[in-house]
Amino acid sequence: MHILNKTNIDFLRWRWHAVVLSWVVILAGLGVTFTKGIPRGIEFAGGTAVISQFDQQPSISQVRTALNQSFNGQDVIVQQYGDPSLRQIMVRVPEVGKEEGTSLNSAAQKVEAALKAANLGNVKTVGTEVVGPAVGQELTSKGIWATVLSLGVILAYIAFRYQLSFAVGAVVATIHDLLVTMAFLAFFQYDLTLNVIAAILTVTGYSTNDTIVIFDRVRENLKGMRRDGLGPVINASLNQTLGRTIITAGTTLLSAIALFLFGGEVLRGFAFTLIVGIITGTYSSVFVAAAIVTIWRGDTTRAASHAPASIGDGAASSTPARKNKAQGKARAS
Repeated sequence: MHILNKTNIDFLRWRWHAVVLSWVVILAGLGVTFTKGIPRGIEFAGGTAVISQFDQQPSISQVRTALNQSFNGQDVIVQQYGDPSLRQIMVRVPEVGKEEGTSLNSAAQKVEAALKAANLGNVKTVGTEVVGPAVGQELTSKGIWATVLSLGVILAYIAFRYQLSFAVGAVVATIHDLLVTMAFLAFFQYDLTLNVIAAILTVTGYSTNDTIVIFDRVRENLKGMRRDGLGPVINASLNQTLGRTIITAGTTLLSAIALFLFGGEVLRGFAFTLIVGIITGTYSSVFVAAAIVTIWRGDTTRAASHAPASIGDGAASSTPARKNKAQGKARAS
């Protein structure tokens, strides 16, 4: 299926603009992360999360006041949960009960007792999640190691299959996707949960696959366009794979948007991470990865007037020159 034919877009013309834009977003994300931080879910921070449903919707301030009396001096997080018509409030406290026997849910019972004592109407607990600090630290460590090892394997595979410059471009693009995605999580203050980590790893694989498809076309074109510089070859390859990139990214993005709108509160962070990751992954495959390859190899040539045609077109274009040369020899004789 082809939706674009014979495009001649000079992508490398915008490589420095793309690098600047990426740095602006990443630095802004780091600034927000250092000032506000990224909220960590129960899985990583440890603690107790209680979802309570009321017969009449209370205000967040009323719930927080009721809990401050029982959790004096502790950082209690109170927020609306799910559809407002359900009148549900989620309370997260860093305190956990003893991780043995019936004491495991002591903090959850403490939350429930505090809400009932505050005369906020009929309230019932509809969900509870308890994670100890040791488990949270272990999950954090494993998540970091999984990310680092995956990047190392990607670097080794592409360096073996293609060239070192291509491997560096793919890994830099992947790191770029991770940093931009984390920046948007910080901007919108989505919790860093196991669902979000799963989405980030999914986006990493998606972006790498997209980049490898483009690099594979570059490798094919390098065999038939040896007289052209690397810049024109990359531009031609990007144009030839542009239709495939749009179709793949577009259909995946529509699915992620549908999941974000109709998947419910539990999957909201997962779907948001997918949406951001798909957009930035496609962007990095087209602009960042190719730019890194040309910068690494010191190739500054571009292809403003080079048509990204197939390899056979180059051979066809040389035919008139051969005919003119032959006619000149005939006249001379």
